[in-house]
Amino acid sequence: MAASLTEDPTLSLEQRRRTLAAAGLFHPHPDAVGAELFVGDNAFFLAFDKVQVKYEMLRAHLADGAAVVDAASQHGYSRAAFYLVAEAFDEEGMLGLLDDKRGRHGPLKVTPEIDAYVRSAQQLSGAALSREVAERFGVVLHRRTLERLRRT
Repeated sequence: MAASLTEDPTLSLEQRRRTLAAAGLFHPHPDAVGAELFVGDNAFFLAFDKVQVKYEMLRAHLADGAAVVDAASQHGYSRAAFYLVAEAFDEEGMLGLLDDKRGRHGPLKVTPEIDAYVRSAQQLSGAALSREVAERFGVVLHRRTLERLRRT
């Protein structure tokens, strides 16, 4: 049996809203989305679907030639947010349209021993310090992480 292009009547608009909200995919300002695709009673384009809005924002700029500031504002985003979305999309494709989880993404690598060493090595540049920490402790830390650690 061929798939139908009509919307599944068993999934109500309210169920779609709840599902998106539970997944963290609800656009924070759906009322700010004024792009023509999202206006009216279109059952496919939903202004509260954050991923869809981000995708259409990028498409409006890249495929339709809309200026960045116009594409962003029509989809409820700032110009700066547009560039963050575009960069994430370039790096990760569709997965880049999902928001990153906030907070630490892994175990804390800076042990008390590394902390003491970094604070005692004030004369080294961040890059040199990063190499030293990797060689001495077997832990790869970005130079900026180490520079911030020295300032605290």
